[in-house]
Amino acid sequence: MRNLQIMQSIKCQLLDLWIKNAGKPLTAIEYLELFNGVMLREFNIKKIEYLNAENDVLYPLTTSDISNGIPCTSLTPHLEQRHRSHHLLIKTLKRYFEYAGDVLVLKGNGEILGILIIEDTPIWNSFAQTPYVADLEKLLSDMFRVIKNSWKNTYEKKLNRELFEMTEVFHSTMDVNHILEAMIHGVKRIFPKFNSKLILSNDQDRRGIENVYVFDYLLERPSTIEAFVSGEMTIDHASDIDSRLLNAPIKGKQGIYGVLQIFTPIDYRFSPREKKFIQHLTQISGNALENAKLYHQSHRLVSDLQLINETSQRLNMKLNKEEILSFLTKQLNKSFTPSEICFALLDDDQFQNAKGTSAFFYQEEARVYKNYIAKHFASSTDPLFVAEFDSLIEQKVAYNSMMVVPIIIREKVQGYCAILHLDPYYFSFDSFKLMQSLIRHSSLAISNILLREQLQEMVDRDYLTKLYARKYLDRYVENSMEEDEYGAFVLLDIDNFKMINDTFGHQTGDFILKTIGNQLQLSIQDQGICARWGGEEMAIYLPNKDANDAIEIVRKIIKLIPNVTEPSVTLSSGIAEWHNDLDLTYQHLLKNADIALYEAKNSGKNRYCLFQSISS
Repeated sequence: MRNLQIMQSIKCQLLDLWIKNAGKPLTAIEYLELFNGVMLREFNIKKIEYLNAENDVLYPLTTSDISNGIPCTSLTPHLEQRHRSHHLLIKTLKRYFEYAGDVLVLKGNGEILGILIIEDTPIWNSFAQTPYVADLEKLLSDMFRVIKNSWKNTYEKKLNRELFEMTEVFHSTMDVNHILEAMIHGVKRIFPKFNSKLILSNDQDRRGIENVYVFDYLLERPSTIEAFVSGEMTIDHASDIDSRLLNAPIKGKQGIYGVLQIFTPIDYRFSPREKKFIQHLTQISGNALENAKLYHQSHRLVSDLQLINETSQRLNMKLNKEEILSFLTKQLNKSFTPSEICFALLDDDQFQNAKGTSAFFYQEEARVYKNYIAKHFASSTDPLFVAEFDSLIEQKVAYNSMMVVPIIIREKVQGYCAILHLDPYYFSFDSFKLMQSLIRHSSLAISNILLREQLQEMVDRDYLTKLYARKYLDRYVENSMEEDEYGAFVLLDIDNFKMINDTFGHQTGDFILKTIGNQLQLSIQDQGICARWGGEEMAIYLPNKDANDAIEIVRKIIKLIPNVTEPSVTLSSGIAEWHNDLDLTYQHLLKNADIALYEAKNSGKNRYCLFQSISS
């Protein structure tokens, strides 16, 4: 009779609890605390723990010491036994709960809902020997099944609400950062105990958001690569990191943009409801990313077309090489914000830095980049797109991202444009295509300029000696006499040159002319210019140099030439100077130098003469 009264009392108390809290759903811990009060009053039981069964794992409600749960597989053989035959189950549970004296197994629809661990008391032991314990087990099973269904419905509402809120965010913005942040925060709210991260494909722009990474085929786990390639969710039993890893592909209608990774305890099992939520989340976020990408891509294409159009218009203007390279430098900085820029043009089979090149490319640290580029273009005309340069050369370097586009003229690489950035994966593939378009549009203009320069070089230079031609010298001296304050003009003539040609042949004579021309340029450097005056005569013009400066230079040349020519020849020279306070024209200056040369020839050769002042 006493046990029947206890059972009826428990039913009444549970009914009162249910009615009292029907309008205000309680948490699982709150229900357990109220039920604990019932068990304390009826059986003097002070310690109770409920282990909720979820995805084949039992999770305790009130302790975090077993946060990973207890796998049902270790308890299943005992859970199926009848009450009071739980001694093996109790023995197992005592490893986790020292007070465990008995267990109630709560079931519903043929599945285990959870287990209730109960402390031993004399009143309970007496009650547990009666058939009423089965009634209590059934009563609690029915009640917890209803509660659990309520929790499921609440959880479903939470998932749906989360999806709805994220969908609102995704539809209200075209900002990729906002989409990624909403996705990360949404996953954290649904799975607060689990770590997660997004791995985006390489064609995504780098984002400074926590837990967002770039996909790397060389480093990712096989299950992650499989999810990314197949577009299907994968689950990896990652024992090496003591985790179970879920990989959900983030895919839109046109492609896969990355993978969402969620790390759980190794014994955790995702429910079908959770998997469905994750699939919905990755699908709507994939569509949102795709729409944002297409939106920005359309704007970028418009901007790129405007940039190419502006560049084409500027290149169609009559700009010189330096103006074109300066303009391109400005466009590259505006479009790609690189750390360093290099323009290099081929000169005597070597790439030489041109205008617009940043200071870094003149330093020793740049040699590794320049050598790599030169080696590449020695056998290929393809552009270079490098995301991690130090992985190619197996050494650490300052700049990892690199784009290099060749300047191709008549199907040969005549130069290149290179841009660098400190960060790996900094430049997108769209940037690479835009840069190719800019440089290819510019190559024609640069080609035309180089051809004009080559043609002008042929006009301005003597073919044999590579000295300036007489017409160029005339223009140069006339400009100097208008702009400078003074200068010196020097005529040089090879002594007895006709005899050299007659004795040794014109080929030897040509070799001597080239040797002397080379020595004149080495002697003058940037002090002035050297020209072939005609036949065996050559000229030197020295702006802002007086007679004394010219005499010093000419004396060294006259002394040098017999030692560097074979057969040995000598030079005779005439020197004339001008300055602003003399009413002197260019023709008078030439005449004066010619008179001085005539004097040098008639006074013994192998010497110089200064106009109106003869020296030897």
